[in-house]
Amino acid sequence: MNLDDRQPLRRERHRTRRGRRWKPNGLLIVTTLVAVIGATTLTYSSAASWVSSLNQSQVVKGYQLSVEHTEPSAAEQLAAADRYNESLASGVELEANTRKPIGAGTATGTVPSYASLLSTPTGIMSRIQIPKIGVDLPVYHGTSDATLLRGAGHLEGTSLPVGGKGTLSVITGHRGLAEATMFTDLDRIQPGDTFTVTTFGRVLTYRVFDTRVVEPSDTASLHPQQDRDLVTLITCTPLGINSHRILVTGERVRPTPDADVKAAEAPPVTVAFPWWLVFYGTGLALIGLYLWWGGRVRDADRRQPQRRRGLAAAAR
Repeated sequence: MNLDDRQPLRRERHRTRRGRRWKPNGLLIVTTLVAVIGATTLTYSSAASWVSSLNQSQVVKGYQLSVEHTEPSAAEQLAAADRYNESLASGVELEANTRKPIGAGTATGTVPSYASLLSTPTGIMSRIQIPKIGVDLPVYHGTSDATLLRGAGHLEGTSLPVGGKGTLSVITGHRGLAEATMFTDLDRIQPGDTFTVTTFGRVLTYRVFDTRVVEPSDTASLHPQQDRDLVTLITCTPLGINSHRILVTGERVRPTPDADVKAAEAPPVTVAFPWWLVFYGTGLALIGLYLWWGGRVRDADRRQPQRRRGLAAAAR
């Protein structure tokens, strides 16, 4: 084989090396896009919930700091809240096919406005912790949709969550949100479980004695009881339908257990490691490898006929 005979083979080798460049076809690109969308969809709920928990923990930390420097002082705000509760004829209404109840109580006499009580720059009045289901949420004034997307809401028209005989405070939260856990697992709470409400440094633990699912018209259990200190947690059920209510009612434990006081005074527990990010990143890496390899192999295969023609020419 002389030098001239080698030229076609050299040109073919050069084309073969060039043929290894990445050139995916349309089907490969579509398949990759579908895989990326699928991986994103599968991890979205976990990612959104993790981000929400991180944000809420930061908000609770801010609340703890703001209480220490609030004006009026924490003691003055708690005293005003106690007076408000004494003047309040508490009541609750439940509306069908909505996510939240409606406060029906009214205050008598000369009392500050609801929004001015237990007020902080953060807008948070309390913190609720439910150890069994991993809930640690800020509690805001009111139960508007915007409020319940940020945390739990105190139902105006019911006792403020500062304790006291003859009080019933209602705290409500969303359930089944894709981007946050909130009260999604409230149906797991059973009599004997406890939850803690911390308001301006006053730590109150409640032991659950009653759980029930009620029709919206059933408000018999949502009224104060003489000499009892009660808190009721409310969320909607079934998920996505919201035709009924889950009511979880607890009575105050006296004295507050030391372990609960320490947990309430401690900063929120750091959110768990974002394993969803590891899984998502691994999935994207595998999808990227599939896209690169698929494009490379398909392009090389497409050039095989040219290579055979070049070898045949070199052999002549």
